[in-house]
Amino acid sequence: MPQVVSLFKSATLLTFFILGFSALQAEDIKRAIQKTIASRSSEYIELAHRIWELAELGYLEHQSSALLKGKAEAAGFKIESGVADIPTAFVASYGKGKPVIGIMAEFDALPGLSQKATTKRDPRIEGKAGHACGHHLFGTASLAAALAIKDQIASGNLKGTIRLYGTPAEEGGSGKV
Repeated sequence: MPQVVSLFKSATLLTFFILGFSALQAEDIKRAIQKTIASRSSEYIELAHRIWELAELGYLEHQSSALLKGKAEAAGFKIESGVADIPTAFVASYGKGKPVIGIMAEFDALPGLSQKATTKRDPRIEGKAGHACGHHLFGTASLAAALAIKDQIASGNLKGTIRLYGTPAEEGGSGKV
């Protein structure tokens, strides 16, 4: 799952330097995080495929939201559901104190873009929703990053709080706001 690791790499180093880690410490923690993400890659691939298949429209991503919340809760995160009176919005938190590291997780699909996992136009279900912007990957990668940071907090290598913000209806629905 090199895409997840690449997505996380730059933000990780910047965060470590802001927190006052030396380059050597930052590299050690970065390698540990990458190893954690890689060790769970098959689980993340499966999750991304499941969210792809669900392809739920904005504000209706009940199953996709539940999948992400369930994985975070199983890892020890405290879950706040229905944030801002939006049933599919959530905040998953782990740790205490500062710094507070926030990661956004999107998981909504777009209408009429149902697609099989092929390089040619081939709808899974004609006229149904699909993931054209990769939110099935973005939500999964965000969860992977949050879980890897949580492991570093739990082991004492990092201090602070990690929050995963489940942002429904990002595409055209202002759910991220």
